[in-house]
Amino acid sequence: MAASELYTKRARVWIPDAEEVWKSAELNKDYKNGDASLQLMLEDGTNIEHKLDPKTKNLPYLRNPDILVGENDLTALSYLHEPAVLHNLKVRFMDSKLIYTYCGIVLVAINPYETLGIYGSDIINAYSGQNMGDMDPHIFAVAEEAYKQMARDERNQSIIVSGESGAGKTVSAKYAMRYFATVSGSTSEANVEQKVLASNPIMEAIGNAKTTRNDNSSRFGKYIEIGFDTRYRIIGANMRTYLLEKSRVVFQADEERNYHIFYQLCASSHLPEFKMLKLSSANDFLYTRQGRSPVIDGVDDTKELSSTRKAFTLLGINESNQMGLFQVLAAILHLGNVEIKDRDSDSSVIPPNNGHLTAFCDLVGVTYQDMSQWLCHRKLKTATETYIKTLPRLQATNARDALSKHIYAKLFNWIVEHVNKALITNFKQHSFIGVLDIYGFETFEINSFEQFCINYANEKLQQQFNMHVFKLEQEEYMKEQIPWTLIDFYDNQPCINLIEAKMGILDLLDEECKMPKGSDDSWAQKLYNTHLKTCSLFEKPRMSNRAFIIQHFADKVEYQCDGFLEKNKDTVNEEQINVLKASKFPLLVELFHDGEKAISPTGQVPGTGGRTRLSIKPEKGREKSSKEHKKTVGCQFRNSLQMLMETLNATTPHYVRCIKPNDFKLAFSFDPKRAVQQLRACGVLETIRISAAGFPSRWTYQEFFSRYRVLMKQKDVLPDKRLTCRNVLEHLVQDQDKYQFGKTKIFFRAGQVAYLEKLRAEKLRAACIRIQKTIRCWLARKKYLRKRSAAVTIQRFTRGYQARCLAKFMRRTQAATTIQKYQRMCVEKKRYRQKQAAALVMQTILRAYMARQKYRALLRESKVVIIQKRVRGWLARCWYKRCLVSLVYLQCCFRRMKARRELKKLKIEARSVEHFKKLNKGMENKIMQLQRKLDEQNKENRLVNERLVGLENTYTTESERMRGELSRLRGAEEDAKNKGHQVTSLLEELEKLRKELSSTQKEKKTIEDWAQTYRSEMEKMVSELKDQNGSLKKEKDDLNRLIQEQSQQMTEKMARAILEETQQLKTDLNEERSRYQNLLTEHLRLEEKYDDLKEEMVSSNVSKPGHRRTDSTHSSNGSEYTYNSECTELEDGSRATEDVTRGIDTSLTLKLQKRLTELEQEKQSLRNELENKEDQFQRARARDDVEFKKARGAELEYESLKRQELESENKKLRHDLKEIRQSLVGNAATGAGAPGSPAYKVVLEQLNASCEELEVRKEEVLILRSQLVSQKEAMHHKETMTEPSVYVEDVSKLKDAGELKQAYVGLKDTNRSPRFTRKPLEVSDLLSRLRSAAPDFHKLNEDGELWLVNQGLKETIRLLEHQLQTQRRGYDSEVESLRGELQNVKEENNRQQQLLAQNLQLPPEARIEASLQHEITRLTNENLDLMEQLEKQDRTIRKLKKQLKVYSKRIGEMGAGQTEGQTSPGQMVDEPIHPVNIPRREKDFQGMLEYNKEDELKLVKNLILELKPRGVAVNLIPGLPAYILFMCLRHADYVNDDQKVRTLLTSTINSIKKILKKRGDDFETVSFWLSNTCRFLHCLKQYSGDEAFMKHNSQRQNEHCLSNFDLAEYRQVISDLAIQIYQQLIKCMENILQPMIVSGMLEHETIQGVSGVKPTGLRKRTSSIADEGTYTLDSILRQLSAFHSTMCQHGTDPELIKQVVKQQFYIIGAVTLNNLLLRKDMCSWSKGMQIRYNVSQLEEWLRDKGLMTFGAKETLEPLIQAAQLLQVKKKTDEDADAICSMCLGLTTAQIVKVLNLYTPVNEFEERVSVSFIRTIQTRLRDRCESPQLLMDTKMIYPVTFPFSPSSLALETIQIPSSLNLGFLTRV
Repeated sequence: MAASELYTKRARVWIPDAEEVWKSAELNKDYKNGDASLQLMLEDGTNIEHKLDPKTKNLPYLRNPDILVGENDLTALSYLHEPAVLHNLKVRFMDSKLIYTYCGIVLVAINPYETLGIYGSDIINAYSGQNMGDMDPHIFAVAEEAYKQMARDERNQSIIVSGESGAGKTVSAKYAMRYFATVSGSTSEANVEQKVLASNPIMEAIGNAKTTRNDNSSRFGKYIEIGFDTRYRIIGANMRTYLLEKSRVVFQADEERNYHIFYQLCASSHLPEFKMLKLSSANDFLYTRQGRSPVIDGVDDTKELSSTRKAFTLLGINESNQMGLFQVLAAILHLGNVEIKDRDSDSSVIPPNNGHLTAFCDLVGVTYQDMSQWLCHRKLKTATETYIKTLPRLQATNARDALSKHIYAKLFNWIVEHVNKALITNFKQHSFIGVLDIYGFETFEINSFEQFCINYANEKLQQQFNMHVFKLEQEEYMKEQIPWTLIDFYDNQPCINLIEAKMGILDLLDEECKMPKGSDDSWAQKLYNTHLKTCSLFEKPRMSNRAFIIQHFADKVEYQCDGFLEKNKDTVNEEQINVLKASKFPLLVELFHDGEKAISPTGQVPGTGGRTRLSIKPEKGREKSSKEHKKTVGCQFRNSLQMLMETLNATTPHYVRCIKPNDFKLAFSFDPKRAVQQLRACGVLETIRISAAGFPSRWTYQEFFSRYRVLMKQKDVLPDKRLTCRNVLEHLVQDQDKYQFGKTKIFFRAGQVAYLEKLRAEKLRAACIRIQKTIRCWLARKKYLRKRSAAVTIQRFTRGYQARCLAKFMRRTQAATTIQKYQRMCVEKKRYRQKQAAALVMQTILRAYMARQKYRALLRESKVVIIQKRVRGWLARCWYKRCLVSLVYLQCCFRRMKARRELKKLKIEARSVEHFKKLNKGMENKIMQLQRKLDEQNKENRLVNERLVGLENTYTTESERMRGELSRLRGAEEDAKNKGHQVTSLLEELEKLRKELSSTQKEKKTIEDWAQTYRSEMEKMVSELKDQNGSLKKEKDDLNRLIQEQSQQMTEKMARAILEETQQLKTDLNEERSRYQNLLTEHLRLEEKYDDLKEEMVSSNVSKPGHRRTDSTHSSNGSEYTYNSECTELEDGSRATEDVTRGIDTSLTLKLQKRLTELEQEKQSLRNELENKEDQFQRARARDDVEFKKARGAELEYESLKRQELESENKKLRHDLKEIRQSLVGNAATGAGAPGSPAYKVVLEQLNASCEELEVRKEEVLILRSQLVSQKEAMHHKETMTEPSVYVEDVSKLKDAGELKQAYVGLKDTNRSPRFTRKPLEVSDLLSRLRSAAPDFHKLNEDGELWLVNQGLKETIRLLEHQLQTQRRGYDSEVESLRGELQNVKEENNRQQQLLAQNLQLPPEARIEASLQHEITRLTNENLDLMEQLEKQDRTIRKLKKQLKVYSKRIGEMGAGQTEGQTSPGQMVDEPIHPVNIPRREKDFQGMLEYNKEDELKLVKNLILELKPRGVAVNLIPGLPAYILFMCLRHADYVNDDQKVRTLLTSTINSIKKILKKRGDDFETVSFWLSNTCRFLHCLKQYSGDEAFMKHNSQRQNEHCLSNFDLAEYRQVISDLAIQIYQQLIKCMENILQPMIVSGMLEHETIQGVSGVKPTGLRKRTSSIADEGTYTLDSILRQLSAFHSTMCQHGTDPELIKQVVKQQFYIIGAVTLNNLLLRKDMCSWSKGMQIRYNVSQLEEWLRDKGLMTFGAKETLEPLIQAAQLLQVKKKTDEDADAICSMCLGLTTAQIVKVLNLYTPVNEFEERVSVSFIRTIQTRLRDRCESPQLLMDTKMIYPVTFPFSPSSLALETIQIPSSLNLGFLTRV
C-alpha cells in the first residue's frame, strides 16, 4: 500500500517530543512522494512543519484508529510501534484505571501506588477455570494459565516477574502464590498453602526495606517452587534466594531504611518479652538512623511484628527459636553502636565498660574481653609464625560492619533453610510451578558490583525471553502453514560472552582476586588490554582509568571499578568468627557450625564494606571445604544463575513485566519518559518488534466475515466463508504480501487492519449519511408545513393588532424619550462630578504612597548590595586561604610519603644487577608513554587556557553591565530626592481638603440618617400589623391542620410500627436461618473430611499384613444425631475399628471433635434464639389482640344490652301468643271462636299484628347475632362454625315427617340446654341432635320454633355466602387467567412489532433470511412445547391405564362376590369357596408395613441405595419411597418397638447421605431424594398428632397418627438433612449451568449482526458465533426446563421449586454480571442490547412456567441495570442523575467499573469521559454499601420447607414388584 494512500489529509501521526516522548498530530494536507516535510496540526491547534530526514525519508509513525485504543492486548493494535504501545498503556492506566495489559505472551503490570479491590477471593473464583484470553488481563489470568498448562501438558511451569525497584514485583509474585494456594488447596491437614503464604511476611520482614523508590522494596531475588501432587494440589514448596543486599545492614542512604525487622523490634521494645533485648527507639541505633526516615506512613511496625511472629509459628519455628532470632538481631543493632576510638594513628581501642558491647556479648553469649580484643586487632599468619596486628579506627570500624553483615547473612540463610523445611512434605512431588521475583535492569549515577551482577542476570533472562518469543512465533506460523522467513531479533549472546566467557570480566575479576597484591586499578587495566580492541560492546570512559562501559540490551552502563575486588572476595576477620563459635548461645553456634561447608548457590550481593569469607580452621580434613568456602561471590552468582536458567529452560515460562509509572509514588500518575525507559529495558518493545516484523494481526475466517460483511456485496457471499474472505481480500488489498491465508486464520501485516477499518468506517458513514439525509428531509418538510400553516394564521391576527399598537407606541416613545433625555442628563452630570472628585483624591494618595515605597526599595537594595559585596569578598578570601594551607599541607605529606616509598624502592632495586637491565629494557616504551602523556597534558593546557580566556571575556562584559546599572540607580536616587520635596507640599494641601470634605459629609449623613430612620419606622409599623394579622390566620390554620395531622399520624404510626416490627422479625428470622444453614454446610464438610480420613486410614491399614477388614453395615457418613442403638451393632467390629483408629492422628481427631462440639453448641444457641424470636412474635401478636379487644369492648356491651332487650320483648310476644291460643282453645267448645265471628276476627287481627312484629324482631335478632359472630371470628382469628355445607346436605336428607319430627325435638332439647348460652354448637352435635328420637310432633310450635327458624336462616345465609365466595374465587381465577393470556398476547404483539421493525431496517435478502429464521425459531419452540405436553399426556395415559387395570380387577372381584351373595343355599354348598377373592379385606388395611429386623438392611438397600430415579422411580407415585419408609415406621410405632424406630430412622438417614455422597453429581438423584426427604418430613409432621398439623387431615388420616413416640427431634434431624440435600442440589445445578452462562448470556450473539467483532491480539477470545460445541441462550433455557420438569416429575413441593428457580436465576445473574465487570470487550452498547434481550427471554420462560411472582426476576435486576447503563447516554449532568436514580441495584464500584470499561465497537460511539465518571463518583459518595466489586456467586438463599400435607391415604398405596420388597407385609 502506497504511502500516499495512508498519509492523507486528517490522517493522525506520532512525532517525537522532548517532554511527552511522543506527541499526536494531524496532517493538514496530503503527502506526496518527494515532499521534504509534512504540514501538521497538534492537538492543541498549533500548526507546525515536520521536516523529514533527507537521508532515510522515513515518515512518522501512523496512529491507530480510536476504536483500537485501550485494547487488552497490545498485539491487537494494527500499527505496532513504540508510540502506539505507550499511548495504549497510558489510556488504560489513566482513563480506565486498568493496571494490567497483555503484550503477546507478556503481562505488563503498572504499579498504581494505590490499594485496589481486584485481588479478593471473589476475583480469584471468577478467573479460576477461565481461558487466558476470555477475561481482562490480570496476574490471576497468568497464574491460571500456568496452572492449567501444568495439568494439561504435564510440564512444569514458571512465572518470571521482573521490573525496577518499586514497580510492584513482590506484590505480583505474592498474588500469584495466593492464587495457587486458593484454587488448588493442600492434600492434608498440614495447610501447606497457608504456610506458603505465611512465608511472605517473614521474607518481607528480613529481606525488604524502604528505598527512595519503594516503601517495601525486595533487596534480594527469590525463586519459589510450589510443588503439586498428581491431583494438582499443593504439597509443598521450596525457596531459593539470590543476591541479598548485605550492605544495607550497616549503611542506608537518605530517606531509606534498614530491613523492616529491625524497626519492628524497636517499635515492640516495650513488650515484656523483649525487655531482655535492651532495645529502644530506632533513632538510638546507628544501623537504623542513618537514613533519617524511621517511619513509613500508614505502616504500624508493632502490628507487622505480630504478623511476622504468627507466620513463624505457622511455619513451625517455636517461641524459643523466635526469641533467639530476635536476640541475634538485637545484638547486631548493639554491635553497630559500639564506639571505636583512636589510640594512635595505627591502632584503635574500645573504651572499657562499653554498654552496647556489653549488651552484645550478653545477647550472643561471648566474653567481653575477647570481643573487644578482636574488634581492634587482627591475627596474621605466615609460613613460620603468627603475629597480632593492631587495626586503625577506620579498619576496625569496617571489620565491625563486616561482622554485622556476616551475622545477618548467616541468620538470613538459616531462616530460609527453616522455611524450606517447613514447606517440604513427605508426599511425592509430581510437578511444580516456579515464581521468580527478581530485580530488573538497573543503572544509576554510580554503578558498582551489585548493579553489574543484576544486569548480568537480566541479560541471561532477556536472552531466554527472546528465544521463547521467537519460538512461539515460529510455531504459530508452522501450525497455520504460513511461509515464514527468519525474523531478525536482537541477540545478546556477545554481551553474555563478554561477562561470563573464558577471559571474560568475571574470570579476570576472579583471577585478580587470587593475586597477592591485586587491586581495582590493575583489574581495570587488564580489562582494557583484553576487551577494548576486541569487543565492540566494551568501552573505556574518556576521563577515567578506573571505570568501564558495557553496552547492555537496554542501555549503556558505566561501572566504577572501586570496590569490585573487595566485594567479590567478601572477607571477614577469622578470629571474630572463632569468638562467635565459642558462644554459649546455641542458636548462634548453629548459625556458624556449617561455616566451612560449600555455600549453596544463593550468593548474596555484598555492600560497600569488606565482605569475603575466610577459612577458619585450616585442618587437613577441611581442605576441600575450605576451597569451596573461598569461592568468590561472582563465581557463586554465576553458578546459581546457571542453575536458575537450567530450571527455567526446563519449564514453560510466563512473563510479568512490572512498570513504575513515576518516581514520586503518586497514585495513577504516568510519566512517559520513565515508562519508555522501562519498556525498552524489560523487553516489551522487543516483543512488539518481533511481532511487527511478521504478521501481527490474526483473524479467524468467521470473525473476519462477521466484521467486514459490510464491505461485501450480496453476490460476493458464498456458502464457503473461507473462499468468500479470500475473494474479498484480493479485491480490497491489491498487494498479496500484506496478508497470508492460514488453515484457520488470516494473517495481516502491520497496518492492514487499520486500513480495513478505514474502509469499513467510510462505508458505514456513507450509509448513515444517506439514511440521515432522507429522514431529515422528511422531518424538515413535515415541520415546515406545520409551521407555515401556523404562521399564516398567527400573522393574520397579529398584523392588525400590531398596526393599532404602532401609533400608540410611537406617541409614547416620543414622550418617554423627551422625559428620559432631561432626567438622564441630570443624573449623569451629578454622577460624573462625584466620580471626578473621588478619582482625584484616590490618585493623589496612591501616587504618593507608590513613590515612597519605590524610594525605600531602591535605598534598601543599594545598601544590601554594598553589604553583600564586602561580606562575599571577605568569605572568598578566607576560604581561599584555608584551602591553600590545607592543600600545601596535604601535598607535603603526600610527597613525603611518596618520596620515602620511592627511596626505599630505589634502594632495594639499586642493589640488584637486574635493575640496570630493566632500566635500559623498557626505556623506549617509557619515553613513548611520557611523550603521549606530555601531548595529552599540552592538549589539556590549551583547553584550560581557552576556558580561561572565555571566562575573562564574560567577566569583562558582566562588569560593564554592572557599571551601567550603578549609574542608572544613582540617577533614580536623585529623582527620588527631588520628588520627595514636592510630595511634602502636596500632602499639606491634601490634609486641608480632607478636613473640609469630612465636615460636609458628616452634615449630609446626619440628614440622611434622620430621613431613613423615619421611613423605616413607618414601614416597620405597617409590616408588623400585617404580620400580626397573617400570623393569627396562620396559627388558626396550623391548629386545624395539626389536629388532623396528629390523628392521621397516630394511625399511620401504629400501622408503621407494627409493619416495621413484623418486617424486622422476618429479617432476623431469615438471617438466623441462613446462619444455621451455613453451619450445617460447615458441619457436613467436616463430616466428609473426617470420613475421607477414616477411609484413607482403613485402606492403608487393610494393605498392611496382619490386619483384617471387617464389613460394616453403617455408612461412614453418619449423622451427629445417631443414637446409642448403634453400639450393639458395632460391637462385632470393634477390633477392626481399633486397628483403624490406631493409625489416625490423635491431635486431628481431637480437633475435629472439638469443632463438632462447638458447632453443636452454636447450633443449639441458634435454635434457642430462633425460638425466642418466635415467642417475641407471638407475644407481640397477643398484645395487639388484647388492645383490639379493649377497643371493641364498649360496642360489644351495647350490642349485648340491645340483644337482651330484644329477647325480653320476644318473650313477651310469645306470652301473648300463648294466651291467645289458650283463649282460642277455651272458646272452641262454645263456638264463639268460629270462623267469621267477631271475636275470631279480632283475635286473628291481633295474631297477624303479633306475627308481623315477631318477623321484625326476628330480623333484628338475626342481624345482631351475625354481627356478634363476625366480631368473635375477628377476635379469635378463626371460624366458630365449620363446613356448613355438610349440615345443609344432612338436613336436605330428612325426607319424611318422622325424620323432621326427630330433628325438631332434638333442636328443642338443645335450646333448653343450659350449655347453649355458653358454647356454640359443633356440626357433629347438631347432626346428632337432628337425628335423635322425639315422641311429640305436635309440640312444633313450642319454644324451639324461633330458635329453629333462626338457625335455619343463619345456615342459609352462610351457605349463600359460601357459594358467593366460591363463585367469586372462580371469577377471580378466570379473570386472572384472562389477564395473563391478554398480557401474553400483548407481549407477543410487541415482539412481532419489534421483529417487524428490525426486518424493515434490513436489506431485502437479509429480511427474508431473518423472517425465515424467526419462523423456524417460533415453530421449534412450539414443537418443543407440544412435545412436552405429549410426554405429559403419555405419562398420564400410562398412569390411567394402570389404575384402570386395578379398578377393573377390583370390579371383577366385587361382581364375583355379589354373584355368590345372590345364589341359593344349595348352590353355595355345591360351589367351592375362594378365600382370596374377598374384596372387603382391603378396607381393613391400616396403612402400615411390617418387616423383620433382619430385613432392615435389605429394605434400605433396595429402597434407597439401589433405587435409580431414571429407571424404576420414573413410573412410581411421587414420594413412594418416603411413604413406604413411613409406613414401616408406623408399624414400629404401633408395636411400641423403640429400638426398631431408632435403627430404621438412623439407617434411612445414613443411607440417604451415602447415596448422595456416591452420586452427588447426578441432578436427578439429588432432586429425587430431596423430594422424598421432604415428603418423609411432611409425613412425620402430618401424622405426629399435633393439632397444628392435623387441620387438613381426614378422619381416617387422623386415625393413622403415631401413638407411642414423639419424633420431634428426628424431624429436626431430617430437616437438617433436607437442607444439606438442597444445598447439594444447588451446587449440582451450579456445576451444570456454570459453563453455559458466560457463553450463552454474553458471548453468543442471540441477535445476529448487532455487535461487530473487534480485532483481537495473541490471546484470542472465545468466538461469539455459535459453533457446534458452543452454548447458547437456548441451551440455558433447555437446561432450566429440564431442571423444572425433573423436579415436577419427582413431586417436589411447588414452594421448594420456586426457591430453587430463584437460586438458579441468582447464579445466572451473578455470574453474568461478574464476567461483564471483568471483560472490557463486553462493555459496549450492542452487548447491552444483547443482554437485555437475553434477560427478556429468561423472563418469558418464567412467565411460561408461572413463576413470575416469587422473586426470581428481581435477582436479575443488577444485570438489567448494568445492561441499561451500557445503553444510556453518558455525557451531561442530567445523564449522571438519571444513572444514579436508575442503578439502585448496583454498587458504586460496579457502576464506575462499567463506565471505565465501556468500549466503543464502532467509530460512531463515544467513550465515557473521565470528568463524567468523577461526577458519578461524587454523586454516589453518600451511598452506604459494600465496596466489594463482584457479586457472591456462592451465596445460597436460606431455604424453608413449608408444611405440605398429603391427601393420599396410606392404606391405598400399592408396592410395585419392581422394588423387590416382597418381604414387607401390609397390615
